[in-house]
Amino acid sequence: MPEPLSLALLAAPPAGVAVPRHDRAALRPGILHVGVGNFHRAHMQVYLDRLFSMGRDHDWAIIGAGVKPGDAAMRARLAAQDWLTTVVELDPAGLSARITGAMTGYAEVTPEATIAAMADPAIRIVSMTVTEGGYFVDAQTDGFDTAHPEIKADAASPDAPRTVFGMILAALRRRRAAGIAPFTVLSCDNLPGNGHAAERTVTGLARLSDPALADWIAANVAFPNSMVDCITPATSDRERALVADRFGIIDAAPVICEPFRQWVLEDRFPLGRPALEEVGVEFVADVVPYELMKLRILNGGHAAIAYPGALLGHHFVHDAMADPRIRGWLDALTRREIEPTLAPIAGVSYGAYREKVAERFANPEVGDTIARLCLDGSNRQPKFILPTIRHALDHGQPVAGLALEVALWCRYCAGTDEAGQPIPPNDENAADLKARALAARADPDAFLQNRAVFGNLGGKERFRTAFAAALTGLWTQGVAATLAGYVGRG
Repeated sequence: MPEPLSLALLAAPPAGVAVPRHDRAALRPGILHVGVGNFHRAHMQVYLDRLFSMGRDHDWAIIGAGVKPGDAAMRARLAAQDWLTTVVELDPAGLSARITGAMTGYAEVTPEATIAAMADPAIRIVSMTVTEGGYFVDAQTDGFDTAHPEIKADAASPDAPRTVFGMILAALRRRRAAGIAPFTVLSCDNLPGNGHAAERTVTGLARLSDPALADWIAANVAFPNSMVDCITPATSDRERALVADRFGIIDAAPVICEPFRQWVLEDRFPLGRPALEEVGVEFVADVVPYELMKLRILNGGHAAIAYPGALLGHHFVHDAMADPRIRGWLDALTRREIEPTLAPIAGVSYGAYREKVAERFANPEVGDTIARLCLDGSNRQPKFILPTIRHALDHGQPVAGLALEVALWCRYCAGTDEAGQPIPPNDENAADLKARALAARADPDAFLQNRAVFGNLGGKERFRTAFAAALTGLWTQGVAATLAGYVGRG
């Protein structure tokens, strides 16, 4: 019979389930994390649990925090199981489970409780996962959005903040007044320059209500950038049942993830940090090259397989990767046109990274879908593909394959797959994209003239010519033959 997850279960865990090897009673908090979702528990908490189990750094345990009303439900679920989490890794060779115990508490989900916890001198790092869209970025300027209603509210009432950034400001204000050194603010969200984004938002908000505090933060608070990676699907009743049936644990909030995880951090922590390098975290002076590697090879790779996968009728990502036409295309594109745009990183093999990415995409246990990868192309292409094209054009590098990737997206936007079956719209600009894609069959420029997506890229003759040739091939020869033609060029 499955048993509820609790500290009592650690003394006699189900067979095959790994448990913390540290004394939970010896842990003391040093990190407050805002946004205790699946990714955080699959990523930071696993790294720290491994470190604690080595007998290291027991004064760096995690206190959770939340700023949204829904976070109270997560707090209640975790409180009922002594802040423990079952993490199941979806390894194709066999599923494995571990109970992690890096978290020792969770602040009440109120602004005052969260601010008070951040202001505690024991807290030396405030980390967060608040989603890529949670940084109040102005879509037009890419800067801080001072006009957002929540930002305006926090600026008007700094002692009663609504946002995590308002709470960070309030806590820093208290620490400064009490003569307590400021904590490091560590973003763990999946966006480039996440530390810079957090710093822009914190200091930008401070300038609206307390310019002197903004100056103090700019001079004294560290905002290291980080690159994070671990595919972590959402948890549903299916996953809860899996944990109960396969591992004998009743966990109200288990985490299911792939076995791969990566964390690259700028080493800027004035009040110290746990020795996470002992468990595989990479500390570097500059995260940007690692971010570009991930954005161009992994995220760009997702885009590269998404549209041919959909057009050839594949449902799951691992099925597309089992199709030699798509696997060969991904490998050729990455080797020939994506990797050459990346500056060398000492100790990193782009070839090995490419192979690991392909292995992860091919993992059938993750169950990722082609439809998810195709979602919101008008926002994803400018992030993951078009910058690579611009770099290649600026440096005289080849773009035929990258242009083919864009042509595959265009062909997908036309609304039918290779078998003539309709493709459901899944982009906020779907109607406009479809009209342009259909017009592009006769006039390829019709698609590239979408300046909201392409900017001036459609006017770059080398790209424009390559795109037109690729799109013509897709319509006249079909997806499979066009992919084979590219791969066969050697």
